[in-house]
Order: sequence, then structure tokens, then C-alpha cells
Amino acid sequence: MKLWTGRFSKEADKITNDFNSSIGTDKRMYREDIEGSIAHATMLGIQGIISVDDADTIVAGLKTIRDEIDSGALEIDMTAEDIHTFVEGELTRRIGDAGKRLHTARSRNDQVALDIRMYLRDQADNIIRKIKELINSILLKAEEHKSSRMPGYTH
Repeated sequence: MKLWTGRFSKEADKITNDFNSSIGTDKRMYREDIEGSIAHATMLGIQGIISVDDADTIVAGLKTIRDEIDSGALEIDMTAEDIHTFVEGELTRRIGDAGKRLHTARSRNDQVALDIRMYLRDQADNIIRKIKELINSILLKAEEHKSSRMPGYTH
């Protein structure tokens, strides 16, 4: 599914599609995209912007898509323009028009900013955890070899 297909009378050149596509990069943010969309759909239902039934249907569909990607039962379509388009298209294919209500009161830019923020937060936490593990390993080795002699170096 391409975002701009309805605006042109013929298919865009492959080079244009490749230039506009970010799926190769943002596919790694599928969990963040789905989690943000679950929160958004829940809010839409609570606020009465969409029906609670539609919100519940959207949330259930998103959770199923996430679980199927996690398990490998569903592969991300690399011809999709981006992860948001893939998830929304898959959701709408599964649950019908209710899936189209997911973007009510939210721009694509809002969605991208949230996905990136959540992804980077999680990645920063992972990096910090790995740095702490490295420091602890170095400290253990240092403690293990605190009496070991080392040759001196002048430079």
C-alpha cells in the first residue's frame, strides 16, 4: 500500500518509490508503532471519538498482528512504504473499515515521532545495561588479577 497512489493517474517510477520507502529501516520499530497505536485507539474510545467497540476491535487486531510478527507467522511486507502503512493496511484488511479509524486525530508525523522516541528510549536502556555489564566484567577481571604483575610501558 502506497500513501500517494490515489493522487496520480499512473504508477510512480520504482526509483521514486524506493526513495520514499522507509520500511527497510523502520521495520525494526513495529512493536513501538503497534504499542503507540494501541494507546491511541484506546484513548479514542475512552474520549468517545470512535466507538468503544471499534477501539476494542482495533486494539485486538493490533495485538494479534504484533503477536504474529513476534512469532514469525506474519512477515512484514517489504513493499510497504513504511511500518505505519504496513500495520494499518494489515489491520484494515483484517477488521475492515474500523482499521481506518486508527489515524483519527493523529498525523503520520505524530506517529513517527512517537515511534522513534519509544524505540530510542528502549535502545538507550539496552545500551546502558550492556555498558554496566561490561564495567562489571572489567571489575571482576581487575579483582581477579589485582595481584598480577604487568610489564611497564613508557608510552
